[in-house]
Amino acid sequence: MEIAIPSAANISLFIGAALVLLLIPGPAVLYIVARSMEQGRLAGFVSDLGIHTATLVHILAAALGLSALLASSALAFSIVKYAGAAYLVWLGLKKIFGHADAPAGDETLVRHSHARLFRDGFIVNLLNPKTALFFFAFLPQFVDPERGHLAMQIAFLGLLFALLGLVTDGCYALVAGTAGRWLKHSRRYLGIERYVSGTLFIGLGLAAALAGHRKN
Repeated sequence: MEIAIPSAANISLFIGAALVLLLIPGPAVLYIVARSMEQGRLAGFVSDLGIHTATLVHILAAALGLSALLASSALAFSIVKYAGAAYLVWLGLKKIFGHADAPAGDETLVRHSHARLFRDGFIVNLLNPKTALFFFAFLPQFVDPERGHLAMQIAFLGLLFALLGLVTDGCYALVAGTAGRWLKHSRRYLGIERYVSGTLFIGLGLAAALAGHRKN
């Protein structure tokens, strides 16, 4: 069976965009930081593993759902691509003009077993509809319809994103005892982060929309 993956250029762009998004601490990272500070680095790694195991479920859903839709017609592909780009821009605007995310773990967290930490991380990410919507918006921007096997391409990109997330979030767990304490409590960080991440979401969405326009 032929294995179809996006072009090398698309993969490079995807890795760059994914790393930029992953390196900006969000709620999942702050949760991992809080767990690492409360119960040690291993607890942070276990929470990280639980979160990204749930990511695999979202990736499977995106691969099955998007591939069926995108394979139906070129028009469907364009609609999904532009809708995804619009959603990314909306996320950026909401991040900038909405309420800042509350710091995770301001209160003392209850200590749990590693099995419970894995389960909690898994459930939190699995039941987060924003994660599912993000993959539906983000992954199609880097798929090459001419290469076929859309489900395989989407799954490949999703697995690559999950692997990158596992590594970057693991790094946050590793340094949570130092930088994590500042990140969790710094009001200045929370004020800056919303504008940086919001601008990046908007830029990614606009770039995806313009790229799609040039291909038509």
